[in-house]
Amino acid sequence: MPRKNSHGSHRPRVLILVDESNVGSSVRTAGRGLDWIKLRDFLAGPVTGRDLIEMVVYAGLPPATPAWQEERDKKNKFVHWLRSNGFLVVTKDGSPAEEGHYKANVDVMMAIDALELSIEMRPDLVILVTGDADFAYLVIKLRRHGIRVEVASVAANLGNILRTAANDVIDLATLFRTFEITPQDSATRPRAQQQQRRRSRFRPLGPPAKNLTAES
Repeated sequence: MPRKNSHGSHRPRVLILVDESNVGSSVRTAGRGLDWIKLRDFLAGPVTGRDLIEMVVYAGLPPATPAWQEERDKKNKFVHWLRSNGFLVVTKDGSPAEEGHYKANVDVMMAIDALELSIEMRPDLVILVTGDADFAYLVIKLRRHGIRVEVASVAANLGNILRTAANDVIDLATLFRTFEITPQDSATRPRAQQQQRRRSRFRPLGPPAKNLTAES
């Protein structure tokens, strides 16, 4: 049951699960660097009226091979930073793909954890930070357990099936525009970027979630 704040009203308890590759790709496409603290505060910070249970980040690591060691070390430093700042991080070792790329699909891990953590922690709201349409069935399963589900993404990266499955959509486009602009060469550099998954068709998002009508 939601906890009451000092005014006696209920504050929904929120569990956030992030597909790091998916949201990272969206930010890089916009030529920005991802500000994880801003993202967390935007979704469940003090001014949102929500109580954050956990924000779990699912990240693929470069393969554990000599050719990828430098990039793997950089990714591990990033993972350490996330954990040091209160994020719960789940990683998966990647495997080499075509030249200059690797695969590290965390979708199954994220889906299983979403169900297990939701049953154990009983959040009032689950926010999935991803646009991958493959998560649509997970959304439906969570809603069958009486849990409200919101999806946080941008129009260009949001599968239409996922959009319609969720109770609501949080448009991250406005937030992304507040992030620092990255140099063009580093923003577009293909080295060590995870293989892009097939994208589903999408349609434009409406206004931010607080102005949207929930689809039940």
